[in-house]
Amino acid sequence: MINAVIFDLDNTLVDFMKMKRLAIEEAIRAMIDSGMKISFDEANKIIDDIYKEQGIEYQKVFDVFLQRVLQKVDYKILSAGIVAYRRAREAALIPYPHVYPTLHQISKMAIKMGIVSDAPTKEAWLRLAYLNFHHIFDAVVTFEDTGVRKPDPAPFIMILEKLNVKPQNAIMVGDWAERDILGASKVGMKTAFAKYGDTFDTKVHNADYELYDISELIEIIMKENKQ
Repeated sequence: MINAVIFDLDNTLVDFMKMKRLAIEEAIRAMIDSGMKISFDEANKIIDDIYKEQGIEYQKVFDVFLQRVLQKVDYKILSAGIVAYRRAREAALIPYPHVYPTLHQISKMAIKMGIVSDAPTKEAWLRLAYLNFHHIFDAVVTFEDTGVRKPDPAPFIMILEKLNVKPQNAIMVGDWAERDILGASKVGMKTAFAKYGDTFDTKVHNADYELYDISELIEIIMKENKQ
């Protein structure tokens, strides 16, 4: 019996990597337009290197970028980049097809919903608010809540406690096999691999189900709840 659905956020509900790429590209163009002497490709490579070093959620990427290129932070250029980034991020932060109707249908089925994300708490809630999802979910657990990242069992255990459901009565939906699927399986949850959001060309995921479209989740829930 499925009483709760737990989702990863990035590349499961929203195409995070597409949003990130478009936002960075607009920020680079804005910084060049503001007087920064650098080619687009060179700037893109430096920023990519910083994210590889610090993690994709690093919040000071443009400060470090300017320090590396100019040996100082030019606030005129920095501000132009940040504003362009934020505007592009909002425009590009859209859910995958059929996410809205699927979430609403799950809600109508009186099934609880939660988020487990490795994103910082503020960023996770900002994304949910931009999408107008913040009122849909019953609980959100991020890296800052437990201090450990998936596949550590702690975030999965915490979301189950917040939703007051047993592992066997919850299903985890995520795009990252080594984190979302493995972590949820370890605590006894059912799992569904979001193939539509897979950016790693995953061949083996070991999930109970595979989703090519998030709407397929409804049939899975109905099947599980008939057993």
